[in-house]
Amino acid sequence: MTHVLLPTIALFRRRDLAEVIGEALHARFVEGHSRGLVAKRAGVPHPDTVRGWLRRFGQRAGPIRELFTSWAHLLDTGLGPIVARGSPEADALEAIGVAAVAAARRLGPAPVWEFAAGASAGLLLANTSCPLPRLV
Repeated sequence: MTHVLLPTIALFRRRDLAEVIGEALHARFVEGHSRGLVAKRAGVPHPDTVRGWLRRFGQRAGPIRELFTSWAHLLDTGLGPIVARGSPEADALEAIGVAAVAAARRLGPAPVWEFAAGASAGLLLANTSCPLPRLV
């Protein structure tokens, strides 16, 4: 068996940087931009690539929200509830953001999407047969 360590700038089986993917997710689910505009802003030549990111994130939004809510409360034990944002995808993005802020306060600053890649073991957008890590 071969093991590969991913840098925190990457996600498992994704060619584009975690930051590019994360900003595309934010542009679609928080800012409400169309897939075509999201693809153009991300510099991705095929909207199908963005569609795949959006679909996978939507399929995994609940477990992603749970993972990053756990990270947020582990990193900041005094943290209150994370505010719901109106959709599973927006809620997951909110949890990622809150956890990243808690990590920065506790561990020092790091780019949000590098934190998200590392905290998810690179599995943020992995297929559904590859579960997200669990916090103990």
